Amino acid sequence: MIRFIPHTKIDTDKWDECIRKSVNCLPYAFSWYLNIVSSNWNALILNDYEAVFPLPSKTKYTINYSSTPFWVQQLGLFSKTCSALNRVDEFVNAIPKSYRFIELNMNFNSFVGSSVPLAIVKTNTNFVLHLDKPYAEQSKLYSKNLKRNLKKSQSSELQLFKNDAPKGLIKLFREDKGKTIHHFSEADYQNLETIMHVAIHKHCGQIWMAYDAGNRPLAGLFLLFSPVRIVLLFSGNTKEGKEKAAMPFLIDCFIKESAASGLMFDFEGSNDVNLARFYKSFGAHIELYQSLKVNRLPLLLRFLK
Repeated sequence: MIRFIPHTKIDTDKWDECIRKSVNCLPYAFSWYLNIVSSNWNALILNDYEAVFPLPSKTKYTINYSSTPFWVQQLGLFSKTCSALNRVDEFVNAIPKSYRFIELNMNFNSFVGSSVPLAIVKTNTNFVLHLDKPYAEQSKLYSKNLKRNLKKSQSSELQLFKNDAPKGLIKLFREDKGKTIHHFSEADYQNLETIMHVAIHKHCGQIWMAYDAGNRPLAGLFLLFSPVRIVLLFSGNTKEGKEKAAMPFLIDCFIKESAASGLMFDFEGSNDVNLARFYKSFGAHIELYQSLKVNRLPLLLRFLK
């Protein structure tokens, strides 16, 4: 039986156990993460937490809606068994009618079928790399251009440091790419910093930074860990870091350290052509996921939305 459970009634211990043991576990779905990005999330739960479907919830102009929060790529249905993953449509149809607008990203193993009324589904591209080979074999998948960049980084005498402060990495981003991105609010940056601090405290997150010979930070990334998948949640770079291939250096360092672990490295993107090319240069392959939109608004508001 699929039940709608409000936020205050969710047993977070059972919830996190379901996510941890799910066949499609993603770090975004743990209760601590959802509490940061969506303070009032509700849920659909099958029986005694055999499968769960997080429902980030908001209200605007008295209208209830659910949308994918910032700093989350995928949610959808999570299940301890493969069989329950075939019930995505049942879960979506069980979302209370009080939710007048739904705009949620499903996950890589949670696909919407044809029995959801008013559903509009879009397919998105993600890139992942299965770290199932020794580094000597894994690096054979690298593109020629990536290999040239890694030689450049070696000649630049870059150094790897772990466990820098979140503020430093966020500062790198804000002083570079962040200057051209205007949809990041101060609240978004604050949530990101909180995610980093909590994940580091829980031993499921780590910051990796590349420094030059003069001990200046050139680039960095934040890795978010779940039992079988590591997500590259956030990165920052500098002009000099780009010139010295600091980001390829960092990702190569991680691949070298994690080779033959059986883990999945999740680049968390991308529909962007240039980023896709960069991710593919490491031998990453495409993994698809869906975006679902269901518009139950009154007719006039439906067209406006």
